[in-house]
Amino acid sequence: MIPLALEDLSLFGRDPWWLVAVKAVFCFAFLMVTVLFSIVWERKVVAWMQLRIGPNRHGPWGMLQSLADGIKLMLKEDVVVKRADKVVYILAPVVAAIPAFMAIAVIPFGPSGNEVSIFGQRTTMQLTDLPIAMLYILAVASVGIYGIVLAGWSSGSTYPLLGGLRSCAQMISYEIAMGAAFASVFLYSGSMSTSEIVAQQHDRWYIVLLPVSFLIYIVTMIGETNRAPFDMPESEGDLVGGFNTEYSSIKFALFMLAEYVNMVTVSAVSVTLFLGGWRAPWPVSTFWEGANHGWWPMLWFVIKVQLLLFFFIWLRGTLPRVRYDQLMKLGWKVLIPVSVVWLMLVATVRTLRNENYDFASIALYVGGGVLALLLLSFLVDIFRDRGGKEREAREAAEQAAAFDPMAGGFPVPPLPGQTPPAVPRRRPRGERELIVSGGPDTAGDGTGEGPSDGKEASHG
Repeated sequence: MIPLALEDLSLFGRDPWWLVAVKAVFCFAFLMVTVLFSIVWERKVVAWMQLRIGPNRHGPWGMLQSLADGIKLMLKEDVVVKRADKVVYILAPVVAAIPAFMAIAVIPFGPSGNEVSIFGQRTTMQLTDLPIAMLYILAVASVGIYGIVLAGWSSGSTYPLLGGLRSCAQMISYEIAMGAAFASVFLYSGSMSTSEIVAQQHDRWYIVLLPVSFLIYIVTMIGETNRAPFDMPESEGDLVGGFNTEYSSIKFALFMLAEYVNMVTVSAVSVTLFLGGWRAPWPVSTFWEGANHGWWPMLWFVIKVQLLLFFFIWLRGTLPRVRYDQLMKLGWKVLIPVSVVWLMLVATVRTLRNENYDFASIALYVGGGVLALLLLSFLVDIFRDRGGKEREAREAAEQAAAFDPMAGGFPVPPLPGQTPPAVPRRRPRGERELIVSGGPDTAGDGTGEGPSDGKEASHG
């Protein structure tokens, strides 16, 4: 049995009401300011990657461009389409935006002790914490998808409905692998409390101990936020704008706000689970003892979050959008099996450590299990590839035999492996038979032209 960490959450829940209000306002302001900066930073970085100028008009170096965009959206005409379900249509952006702000409540910005003083009151650098804080984050992230689905359904249009369905299927596909990645951290740390998970990384960050979980979470958080290259729910190439096609003004701004707030939230969760949270990076923490005390931990936390936001922007400016079948295949056939196998491996290592096995035995068992899985997968791939080649050859032969270029009513080219039928050729003019279309007295001169079709022949 894996022992759970005895997290001490007695310091939380003791703040006076005014301090709780101050912390809540700070969390909201932190998200809003980070979103405003992220929008400008994204446009600047993508412009730099594409050898363009980017925003340079509003404010110094164009830094107020996102603020100008927000004011413009709020002043635009608010349109409600006639075929929309108005109540759901109006509530959908609110349902999408509010859960995006809620997850930040359990993210630690600093140590769980009374490290800082706010207006003379010693307090923790975290709004609150729970013994099941990570389950709270998963629950909140799952609620936010309802706003997108309801927006697509209530718009009364085809493209928004398709975008909402895509987003729902994408969330289901990627949240399973995300939960498995979280479970690996729970098993290794023995806790679901965010402050305790950061405390367990005092010697080594979990990106070193659980690299597969980190990679799985990085991929799934991009899919969860509907960001490129996984932005199929709002693909303008085939869905015009996806679930938010029929939205304008402040309602459209709420959807954009929810997307960028979700980016900040998943980046903060990634920092908390795998990158040591608020802890200073390795070179700094070795020679500066005060780096993890006072207000300094907030600086390290913000820097890590900004680096992950840069990673989001980098992907958007680098990778093309994938097809939807590729998106589903990655989620169901790659991420979920890998995350489940990795979770079993982490549970095995954790159990062996609890039974006081030495590191050599653990390495032996783990190495043997990995080699066995690789061997089995190799054998399966060999036989599957052999059967697949035989099936493809048989299907190609059947298609080549049954290919009809006019089967659909219009000519189509042959697929690879198909052979088009021979094109019938007209015989030379002198070898054609005389086709009599008139009476028995039709005069033919051997040219195939009679009195009855002389008019057509003259035009031909």
